[in-house]
Amino acid sequence: MATEWAGLIGFVVALGLALLRVPVAVAMALVGIGGTLLLMDWTSASYVMASLPFEAIFPYGLSVVPLFIFMGVFASHSGLSGNLFRGITAFAGHRRGGLAASSVGASAIFGAICGSSLATCATMGRVALPEMQSRGYAKSLAGASIAAGGTLGVLIPPSILLVIYALMTEQSIGALFAGAMIPGVLATLLYIASIRLQVMRNPELAPVSDYTPWSQRWGALLRMWDAIVLILLVIGGIYAGLFSPTEAAAVGAGGALLFAGLRRKLTWTVLRSGIRETAGMTGMIFLILIGAALFNFFIETSGLTQTLVNWITSQGFSPLAVLVSLLVFYVVLGCFMDSLSMILLTVVPAYSVITGVGYDPVWFGVVLVSVVEIGLITPPIGMNLFIIQGVSPDMKITTLSRGILPFLAADFIRVILMIAIPGLIMWLPHTLGLGG
Repeated sequence: MATEWAGLIGFVVALGLALLRVPVAVAMALVGIGGTLLLMDWTSASYVMASLPFEAIFPYGLSVVPLFIFMGVFASHSGLSGNLFRGITAFAGHRRGGLAASSVGASAIFGAICGSSLATCATMGRVALPEMQSRGYAKSLAGASIAAGGTLGVLIPPSILLVIYALMTEQSIGALFAGAMIPGVLATLLYIASIRLQVMRNPELAPVSDYTPWSQRWGALLRMWDAIVLILLVIGGIYAGLFSPTEAAAVGAGGALLFAGLRRKLTWTVLRSGIRETAGMTGMIFLILIGAALFNFFIETSGLTQTLVNWITSQGFSPLAVLVSLLVFYVVLGCFMDSLSMILLTVVPAYSVITGVGYDPVWFGVVLVSVVEIGLITPPIGMNLFIIQGVSPDMKITTLSRGILPFLAADFIRVILMIAIPGLIMWLPHTLGLGG
């Protein structure tokens, strides 16, 4: 059997195992080890399998992962998310659909601190969903707006997925963070516009709430100060050249811990729980990285990636056709698989194909994460939809799936705009001199 066919069969087997709910780390590691033994002699294969797991998690750049997770965990424990929601609601909540729009805005800001879609969705669900339900909002709009807003945690920097993509493709974390900034703001505005259009067409989805006096508005706004300071420290510090991404992550982690203490939320129970949660999420990500390293070594050794690039080039497909086909594949895959698994399982061949037809790797990284984000709210296995159902067990998946459709339309509009206007992604990295 040609080695390229072995690589293709291995890829299909790994994908099939992941779709059958075998843990993706296990699926990739099994295929990677089995394929490497098939293609190499035992001595060479055993050396590779002994060294790759260490090399996969050894890079200094990976230290940003536990630090950003730590920052998000303790920002959540400090009550910061509730203050964000109440602060934005004080200004926009009195408008029809204002609470739903406020939940999207609060999710965008919290996502800039947390870096995780699932954590953003779960946290804002606990804060905003009871408020909207008590005000008479339709379940479809209330649940879907939080599920959609939660996806902003994947895109708006600091994003764990962008960090993983940067490390796996040897791209600049700072350039990817800068490139995702404008699309993240655009996603927020399109979600809010989607809410506005829905309540204009059907006012029964969201009743008008009480007007908040200006004196209370300023008080609610002032209570958001720690969130603003944390964002300025982390993101502003990177772009101002004060910190490297790793240093910024450490500053953000320390800041989140300090603010939790200042708010008197930092009990021994919270500290132990936060450290345990950080360690668990970090261990899960690192285990997946080890599996991905073994799997990707096998794929590269088989020659599948280079063969695929050569075949696409020889067929004369336009770069746009290649890109659209790849993005459609990710949207379909997102219906059945979580975002981290998708990127780790497919990023090596996808990266080679897309750079082989001439696309910028920083631009593609932001587009890829944007499309993977769509999978988080795409029925039937949209992870954020199940998180909302977990927060509110009486909410049916069918109700959430119906409510999420306008937000999916907004996502597709954003992806089309990013493809049609590459400057939406590349302008800020170039302006800041971050390359790309």
